[in-house]
Amino acid sequence: MSTTGRPAALPTAALESAGFVRIVSRADGDALAAVGIVARALAERETPFQAAVRPTVGSRTDRVAAADDTTETLAIGAIDGDAHRLAPSDRPTTLAACDLSRELGVEPDPVLALAGAFAAGVEPGAGETEHLLETARDRGLLERRPGVAIPTDDVADLAYSTLCRAPWSGDSEATTESLADLDFDSEDLDSEDLDDETWRRVGSLVALEAVGDEPATESAAHAIGRVLNPHATPEGPFATVGGYADVLEATALVAPGTGVALAIGHDASESALEAWREHGRRAHDALDGASTGRYDGLFVVGVDDGPVETVASVAARYRSPEPFVLAIGEGEAGIATLEARSLGGPLEAVSRELEADYDVGRRRGYLQYDPEMDDSTIIATVRDRL
Repeated sequence: MSTTGRPAALPTAALESAGFVRIVSRADGDALAAVGIVARALAERETPFQAAVRPTVGSRTDRVAAADDTTETLAIGAIDGDAHRLAPSDRPTTLAACDLSRELGVEPDPVLALAGAFAAGVEPGAGETEHLLETARDRGLLERRPGVAIPTDDVADLAYSTLCRAPWSGDSEATTESLADLDFDSEDLDSEDLDDETWRRVGSLVALEAVGDEPATESAAHAIGRVLNPHATPEGPFATVGGYADVLEATALVAPGTGVALAIGHDASESALEAWREHGRRAHDALDGASTGRYDGLFVVGVDDGPVETVASVAARYRSPEPFVLAIGEGEAGIATLEARSLGGPLEAVSRELEADYDVGRRRGYLQYDPEMDDSTIIATVRDRL
């Protein structure tokens, strides 16, 4: 039975005495930031470690089971069986990792922690992140500015953001053409020196086009609000906290080795940005060409080729008239919701009924199943359990 959501004491003593630690993580931005926070604490203590990302409960469980008796294992995310783990159901995993890091005597990187919390849907400064925000500000690591949350200073990179959905999303040329209406030189699109007024105009344009797009739902206004007036990170690996979170999400799903290297503090920004751009393009292209349907509380998106979890998340924020989204691909599906509730129990039940492997994160889920299974069976099973 999955250990999703069960409260457990932090494994501080086990990690303090470990000669080697194997970290096995869920595949999302929140969990990837947690990997980085724990790994940096272990490195500070000179404890050797290895970190890997696995996309399902089953694959993580197998990885944990393969560890020998000389290795201490930490699972970040749900697993089947007994192991030390970080898998809170009521708060971002990143924040649990911060608690563990402090108990190990290492203060976590506040910018990485804020990015992980942002990936989990928590705004910088909200709730438990207030201390992290204050710490980052006191150290000169953050500054609030107008504009939009992307990971670079190239405004045209808005095309690849999965935090935003507008008519030009996924198409860099269309994005550049839309920005041209703001009447600033094309070379200024890639500049660290855009003034506040220009950033305000960019933010206003993005908000109007995201909310005013014909298929946009009421939730789009809240979703785009998270992208505006970002926390810039002049000393960070990326331009904004939100952009950092978007890169963590993308690399966790499509380039986990690069994502782990980035999270633990290696110089992997350029490789991560390449993966992020390709991931964003594919997600928006998939949503552009998707079939859709409504099934009594469930919005179903048929995806020919694309990252189903990301498609589900973008659709939940900008396109779904229902509380839950199911994005169905070839032998896999992503599930997303804006509701603050655990999906662990329902998805565990779905996985048993469909004989599927699964994963669950904060307001999201993932299924792997026989590609020959009918979509109607998947839809009915998910709808009945959510």
